[in-house]
Amino acid sequence: MSQTRGRYDFCIGLVLAMSSSIFIGGSFILKKKGLLRLARKGSMRAGQGGHAYLKEWLWWAGLLSMGAGEVANFAAYAFAPATLVTPLGALSVLVSAILSSFFLNEKLNLHGKIGCLLSILGSTVMVIHAPQEEEVETLNEMSHKLGDPGFVLFATLVVIVSLILIFVVGPRHGQTNILVYITICSVIGALSVSCVKGLGIAIKELFAGKPVLKHPLSWILLLSLIVCVSTQINYLNRALDIFNTSIVTPIYYVIFTTSVLTCSAILFKEWQHMAADDIIGTFSGFLTIIVGIFLLHAFKDVNFTLANLPLSLRKDDRAANGTLLSTYDCFNHDEESAACLGETQSTESLSARRNGSLSAF
Repeated sequence: MSQTRGRYDFCIGLVLAMSSSIFIGGSFILKKKGLLRLARKGSMRAGQGGHAYLKEWLWWAGLLSMGAGEVANFAAYAFAPATLVTPLGALSVLVSAILSSFFLNEKLNLHGKIGCLLSILGSTVMVIHAPQEEEVETLNEMSHKLGDPGFVLFATLVVIVSLILIFVVGPRHGQTNILVYITICSVIGALSVSCVKGLGIAIKELFAGKPVLKHPLSWILLLSLIVCVSTQINYLNRALDIFNTSIVTPIYYVIFTTSVLTCSAILFKEWQHMAADDIIGTFSGFLTIIVGIFLLHAFKDVNFTLANLPLSLRKDDRAANGTLLSTYDCFNHDEESAACLGETQSTESLSARRNGSLSAF
């Protein structure tokens, strides 16, 4: 019975996580459409300090969509392992990229399409091999987990490293090194996910009629979540303001997800009962998503499609066989014969010079 219940919770968490990605990915499109409509009307833009978007219904639809996505994501942690929910957050980037190509006329090049495909494949692999976390159903059990020496050591290290980065490394290197601010919000994010997980359990107990509000852990988790999320937003905004978004997004995804996987493994002991093939499958899926997100962002400004591929191959072939141009090929194209002969002679001359031949002179 418990195994069936666990499988049922897993499916609910999976559906919630995927719904969250759809809502959040769609919210960016709705907000962007609203802002573009205002720009066409001549209203002062948000980047210039204007607030006309507050009167645009599309912008509010995007905000509500994002709120629904965050609520679904919050609820997903109460049902499914963080090892599954967190990596699936990458699907929101994929949804946003696909919808923008349809509704915002933004081009999704070949690299982006391959990146989307890899992200879907990686997410599928992770769902198939996702670990089943140790059962934690009450706040008392959660408090025992949080008091485990392994997790206490991990949380202490996270706090110490974050404080060093904030007060020592950040003022000196935060403006030049992209990893400083991203590392701060990523490692703090691992603790925020643990808080969300605990609050999810508290909400389930609250609906079951238990006196959750009298339990001190509920308020400790809520206060910790507010502090962690505020710190995350602050330093992520700093990173986005200084560095290119196409670089920040994949790096943040990798470090944040790795931190959450580590924290979840220590806190919930998810990996202890996993077979070797499931461990390999989980890491393979995660790495596949990373590659997909990298392709989607790193090359988004490169105008490259399938139509360009044969032309690129022909250019590569010409470059590889440039020294083998024949006189026959040159004279078959009257308009290009002079340039071709000149190129051949120049290539032969350069080759002779490299070989030390006096005939080149």
